[in-house]
Formats: sequence, structure tokens, C-alpha cells
Amino acid sequence: MDFDVVIIGAGLVGASFATALRGAGLKLALVEAQAPVAAAETWDSRIYAISPGSVAFLDELGVWKRLDSARTGAVHEMHIRGDAADAQLRFSAYEAGVAELATIVESNRLQAALWQRLEHQHNLELICPERCAGLQLGDAAAELTLSSGRSLRARLVVAADGMHSWARQAAGISADEKSYGQMGVVANFACARPHHDTAFQWFRGDGVLAYLPLPGQRMSMVWSTPDAHAAQLIALPADALCAEVGEAGGNVLGGLELLTSAMQFPLVRMRATRLAAARIALIGDAGHVLHPLAGQGVNLGFGDAKVLAEVVLQREQFRDPGEMRLLRRDERARAEEILALAWVTDGLQRLFAAPGGAVSKLRNAGLNLTNALPVVKNLLIRRALG
Repeated sequence: MDFDVVIIGAGLVGASFATALRGAGLKLALVEAQAPVAAAETWDSRIYAISPGSVAFLDELGVWKRLDSARTGAVHEMHIRGDAADAQLRFSAYEAGVAELATIVESNRLQAALWQRLEHQHNLELICPERCAGLQLGDAAAELTLSSGRSLRARLVVAADGMHSWARQAAGISADEKSYGQMGVVANFACARPHHDTAFQWFRGDGVLAYLPLPGQRMSMVWSTPDAHAAQLIALPADALCAEVGEAGGNVLGGLELLTSAMQFPLVRMRATRLAAARIALIGDAGHVLHPLAGQGVNLGFGDAKVLAEVVLQREQFRDPGEMRLLRRDERARAEEILALAWVTDGLQRLFAAPGGAVSKLRNAGLNLTNALPVVKNLLIRRALG
């Protein structure tokens, strides 16, 4: 047998899973089409809100300490507003008894920190740059053929190659996918007023707008909005975009100055019909994709990596990391959290996208009611903290 585990995809989730198996006594391979680009001094437009649970996981991997603390931002409060002036919901780390609700991290810097760990992992062969060309799943092993012609045999293949997962499709695992007819527009701004480590979110008639605090007087914007409006935003000159984004957020941070050009990506909901089949397991976006309004997509992926690694490490009674009974254990362990987050994010998106006075009153009343119930608020926070 060439390898015990072959991982396809070295993004954040695939790289974290490989790192979690660094002391497992297993022979690993990680296949990736492109090595990460070195992080520039400019701010990355792709920003993640990392939950305390995910921070703890990354810290255990020796990755978190590799990040420059001057480039990360803590979220101590979160202010959410509905489409009525008096509808609001506030979360506080202090009131919840935690240090922070989340930590804001640039995607490219977190990717670079993970890659540095991989390059020094003795039980891992990094096969990069390389693409996959064929996959055969057998009873005793899987065989992966690479574009170069090389063939890899493994007891377990882990698909961590994103929403359009080649590995998932090659394994014959279907997925339910739905477009929201929206784009996520992202950009970073300098702010005239301090944000005081507060994240802001507005549920508006034209989508969901979020401000995420970056170090200093900077913030990262994510605007989930219909395709036509997204196209308008992307086409705006810098000054006009700053004015539009500032006005949409009630100018809470004063005047804005564009730091990075606006980018957009399509918003979809996707869920694979199963997370495991003979000799293969799916993690991260290969298995599920959520609307970004809750900011939990990457945290859900880190949860996948952590749980699957724990299951593989506790394999003594099976002796085979690709044993189907073992993979079903992982699938059951992840089912509740994935289903719950998918239901919440999809439900909130549909609720706030629906027109009509009665629906509007209901959703805004729901925000105010939740805000008035500390027990409910703390339950929501604990769930989000991971």
C-alpha cells in the first residue's frame, strides 16, 4: 500500500486535516493543483471570522501562533439590525463570559501558516502542483491516477477540493445545489471612526450587509446581494462605492476609503447526499456550502477536519482508516451540526428576502424578542463559538 490516507485539496480544511494527523503513525499524501501565493502587504479581500472553537483547533495544530497578531482582529460585540429602524439584536463577548466572539483573519495568511506546517511534516508527501485524472474505489483500497500518470493507492481518500469537488463527482456522490441568485461582494476599507472591535450586520431589502473589524480603523465588508445589484456595486468607482457602502451601513464608521478593489463570488447552498462512501470521505465545501450570512462556513469545515481526524486516530479497533464503519461514525458525528447550520442560514435568508408587511413585522419582532431574552442569546452565542 502506497499510503494510508490521500487528501485531495490543500485549502484551509484539507491542510488542517493533514496537519491534525501529523503524529498519527500514518503515511499521508496531499495532492494540490497550486501552491499558495505568498501573502502581500496589502489586505486580503477574502476574510474569515474564525470561531473560538476553530481557534483552539488551529492552536493545537501549532498554526495559530504562526499568524501575525497585528493582522488579526477580535470581535467583542456584534450588532445586528433588521429592515425596521427599531429591530436590533446585540451580542457581547463580555456578557457571554468569553474573551471574544470571533477572530477576523485574512485567508491568504492563514493558508500560508498551514502550508508552513505541512512543509515540515515528516509523515506527509506534498504532491504539488498536480491534478487528479482518475479514481477507482475498491473494497480494500482506492486508486488515484494523477495527470502526470502516477498512480497512488490508499486505504482512504479524503475529498477537500471545494464546492465543485472533482473527487466527490469521481466517487459518484451526488449533491443538492441551489443558487440564491445572489453574489457576495467583498472589499476592505479604512474608516474615519473606530469600530471598537464591533461587527455590524444589516438585513436589508437588497440583501445582507456585514462590516467585520480589522486591526486599526479598518473593516472588511461582505454584502450578499442580488446579482444585478452586485454588478452595479462592482462597476462603481472607488469614491462612489465608499459612499454607497457607508450610507447602507448608516455611516456608523464615518467616511470610508477603499483599501482593496471589490470582488464578487456566487452564493449557493449545496449539500452532498452523503459524506462518506467506500474508501472516501468528504470534508469542508466538498460536502456542504452555506450562505455566508452566519459566517460559519469555514468553521464548519474545520469541525469536519477535527472530527474526522479524531475518528481516524481512534481506529485501533478497526486498524484501517478507510473502514466503512469508521467513516459512518464520522458521518453521524457531523450530521447534526451541518443540518442545523444549513437550516438556520437558509431559513434566515428566505425570511429576510421575503417581501410583505406581515413577514417584515414577524422577522423584526423576532430580532427584538431574541435581544430581550439573555438565555436565548447565550445559547446562540455558545453554538456559534464552536
